[in-house]
Amino acid sequence: MERSNIAAQMYTLREFTQTPEGLRESLRKVSSIGYQAVQISGIGKMDPQLVKDYADEFNLKICATHVPWDRLVNDLDALAAEHKLWDCKYIGLGSLPGEYQTSQEGYRTFTKLASGIARTLKEKHGLQFVYHNHDFEFESFDGLTGMEVMLKESDPEAFGFELDLYWVQAGGGDPVEWIHKVEGRMQAVHFKDMAILNKKPVFAEIGEGNMNYGAIIEACRKTGVEWYIVEQDVCQRDPFESLEISLRHLHARLREQS
Repeated sequence: MERSNIAAQMYTLREFTQTPEGLRESLRKVSSIGYQAVQISGIGKMDPQLVKDYADEFNLKICATHVPWDRLVNDLDALAAEHKLWDCKYIGLGSLPGEYQTSQEGYRTFTKLASGIARTLKEKHGLQFVYHNHDFEFESFDGLTGMEVMLKESDPEAFGFELDLYWVQAGGGDPVEWIHKVEGRMQAVHFKDMAILNKKPVFAEIGEGNMNYGAIIEACRKTGVEWYIVEQDVCQRDPFESLEISLRHLHARLREQS
């Protein structure tokens, strides 16, 4: 982990990024906080060239995205062209479509379809598909969780992962164990922390919760993670402040290791 490969997930700022003016101002603030890269997700519909222009204006690398499943199925060539425009290698799916979530067979069907799409992205376009989890993938069906089905039955050469470590823990998984399980298949990871507030788990800034980020960061280093992406689905304070707190904590860890 270096300063240059810590990114802000723009989904954190989705309420501010639905217009071109809002996106530009949000990217300006993200850059001023100290981030050098972003993941594009949750923004309003706008010209991909404009998104690139704004990112370039504030010297922000677009390192990954989240895109709709229907575009992966029905609009793949145009989607690939957008990512090439952005010089962005990692195309992420933010969640499993609902129709596949209720059975082991559903996970198998999705995994086969997604692996085919991922293979096309890799072989035709030189891009990498990555899957982002929540907690529901850790539901067990006939002795296997959905995540285990995807890991076991997906194309290991084309189907990548973007583990969201908060959701791994919320699903009862061990974040460090899962980082090692997907070794070689995860170049981008989602960092957020989990705290307890009023007896319930809540999203927290990194370093403000109870997750073992010392062990998590070490596992990511050992397994070759390229992008460390900070996300917070729900913030208890201003989302820009939350992103700044998380980045400050990660920079402190960098100083400790140097």
